[in-house]
Amino acid sequence: MPDWTDDLPAAAQLYLDGRRLDEVECIISDLPGIARGKAVPASKFARQAYFHLPDSIFYQTITGDWGEAAGDDGFIEKDMILKPDMTTATAAPWTGDWTLQVIHDAYDRADVPVPFSPRNVLKRVCQLYRDKGWEPVVAPEMEFFLVARNIDPAHDIEPMMGRSGRPAAARQAYSMTAVDEFGPVIDDIYDFAEAQGFEIDGITQEGGAGQLEINLRHGDPVKLADEVFYFKRLIREAALRHDCFATFMAKPIADEPGSAMHIHHSILDTETRANIFSGPDAEETDAFGHFIAGLQTHLPPAMAVIAPYVNSYRRYVKDQAAPINLHWGRDNRTTGIRIPLSTPEARRVENRLTGMDVNPYLGIAASLACGYLGLVQKTPPAAEFKGDAYDGDGDIPRVLGSALDLFEEATELHEVLGAEFARVYSIVKRAEYEEFLQVISPWEREHLLLNV
Repeated sequence: MPDWTDDLPAAAQLYLDGRRLDEVECIISDLPGIARGKAVPASKFARQAYFHLPDSIFYQTITGDWGEAAGDDGFIEKDMILKPDMTTATAAPWTGDWTLQVIHDAYDRADVPVPFSPRNVLKRVCQLYRDKGWEPVVAPEMEFFLVARNIDPAHDIEPMMGRSGRPAAARQAYSMTAVDEFGPVIDDIYDFAEAQGFEIDGITQEGGAGQLEINLRHGDPVKLADEVFYFKRLIREAALRHDCFATFMAKPIADEPGSAMHIHHSILDTETRANIFSGPDAEETDAFGHFIAGLQTHLPPAMAVIAPYVNSYRRYVKDQAAPINLHWGRDNRTTGIRIPLSTPEARRVENRLTGMDVNPYLGIAASLACGYLGLVQKTPPAAEFKGDAYDGDGDIPRVLGSALDLFEEATELHEVLGAEFARVYSIVKRAEYEEFLQVISPWEREHLLLNV
């Protein structure tokens, strides 16, 4: 093997042990979270310190159209300099040859991080924490559906066929029998994850038909976002091997629960490594309350980031497992902000609003940004909510257009995420929303064609 492979992460070295590396996929996340990049022969990768892609990859909508976000220089598609982060090198075990994936970071010609690259946005937010002497820790939970192949967008999405030959059953949360129905797909997910060096904390059946949840161990936000970015791809590849699709849509099937990426947060003191949410006598600290208050105050304008598509808002329906509010409560899954049962050392805050359709870098960055603003502004939280939070009215935006209105006015949030990111993101999402508004839905044709 080439000498450079001697410094690869242990899992990548184990994957290549005794084998000849054929190809390296040089990838970066765009705004939606799609992997963009180039596949190069291993021999070429060994000789290159960087490669180029145009900055226009960050101006694309989910449909492949473009937002007019290029700035003063105009739409000239300037080349970015993409440098590999070799700590992210990992296997692509579903390929026909021996291939590695490596995540890259985007820089401009002056070697300044490109401010609207999602991984750079998350790094910026984490650095703001470290500048205050804090170390953010997160643990994401990934919900997704395994569904039958859907090659015609006009057809409804349906649950996949299980091993029994019957469609996946709904309302079987935590059922091991339901998990067994997807056994071959789950086996491949585990195998791929092991080859990539990822540790799965557990897989459970969720409430939807064919809906699963994967929990990841807590850790560094950038590392965990990298893993979610990689996991989305490996789960899709595992599903395709078994004649089904994996979808991370927030609400793929009507009358079924949606899919979330719940994010658990705790903050460590950089010097002592103690959890700043717990005091010396195991009591809840002011910082704990301030972080909650930051989520309550700033999540509404952040919704455009953590719920990025028109479909995202179909998830926020009463009594459908997704929160519709900004209340906080202890061990209460009806609130948007939940405090799980834990020891004082593991005291944490769970944001239950983020959808699984989110770009993982941006979802974690936005959630941390809200908490950061609460910490620095020392905002007090509202009183703890007790009872069923679905009994009240919702207090989050209900459509993407309203969420974008709030986001565009949120200057404090822009300062944390980066003003240039906020500018580009808003333009691209507005363009995408306007594309959607040109589409006439089956509901409109059914109920309005002859009745209005």
